[in-house]
Amino acid sequence: MSSLRLAPAAAGARLLGLGSVQPDTVVTNDDLARRIDTNDQWIRDRVGIRSRRIADEKTLLVDMAADAGALAVEDAGLTPADIDTVIVATCTMPNPIPNAAAQMADRIGVNGIGAMDLNAACAGFCYGTGVAADMIRSGTARHVLVVGSEKLSDWLDMDDRSVCIIFADGAGAAVLGPAETPEDVGVGPVAWGAAGDLVSTIGIDEKNYLRQEGQAVFRWATTKIAPIAMEALDKAGLTPADVDVLVPHQANLRIVEAIAKKLRSQGARDDLVVADDIVHSGNTSSASIPMAIDHMRGAGRVRSGDVALIVGFGAGLSYGGQVVVLP
Repeated sequence: MSSLRLAPAAAGARLLGLGSVQPDTVVTNDDLARRIDTNDQWIRDRVGIRSRRIADEKTLLVDMAADAGALAVEDAGLTPADIDTVIVATCTMPNPIPNAAAQMADRIGVNGIGAMDLNAACAGFCYGTGVAADMIRSGTARHVLVVGSEKLSDWLDMDDRSVCIIFADGAGAAVLGPAETPEDVGVGPVAWGAAGDLVSTIGIDEKNYLRQEGQAVFRWATTKIAPIAMEALDKAGLTPADVDVLVPHQANLRIVEAIAKKLRSQGARDDLVVADDIVHSGNTSSASIPMAIDHMRGAGRVRSGDVALIVGFGAGLSYGGQVVVLP
């Protein structure tokens, strides 16, 4: 039997560029208080959010994905012709067919390439980055565009205080490319999994509304996610002291702070930069991690070459994290 030929492998993958977009409409806590029984202080005390962005009816999830993806390709110094795979991480497409990836790829001029959606909810960007890095390392792909895009407002009951104060819309993207030498590797191994026994804590009900058991998710995230972050560091051969930037999924500011506190107890530095994009962006599920990094970069809070620990978690309950070097 003849042996099969494999594509030339790469040493690993690295991030080349980032991009993000948000809708123009800002919805404050006071705006919500005019509709439901809540107030600004109540929301800030529980989830840390002051405002969020909500898309209008004409803006599609695919529109946001395409805009963020185009910015990431440009930021990477590439053209659409250089992209050979597109992965869209999302859990809020209005219909499963056709997928978002093929539509957004066509919109930015990327044609005749692999295009697929990936649904790991709020862990989607980490899952997508892990898949993309392995594709590049194996030689299956060279430049992969990973986009987290969500229009959660399509699935919200605006009279349900437990969800309408939290979730929002937006898209964040990253381009991954090959590391030519082992020293250039900028994406570590993914540490991922799912707690399927808790699948009922977040889901879509019979009216097509997003529902969640907030306290159950909070308890799970504040106890289980820091160990996943530590596992991602161990897989990359690093310690908490090596991390410059911590970017947890922006689910709840109290969860973010709890994860940061546990990492500091394990040796993370006092100058660790911790993402807090949820304050003004809300919870944008799979878009939250790349969007937070892009916003921090724009504000000058992070620099090229910084070592970032990213960790996502959400419905499923799915979780995943890895170490990346910022472009």
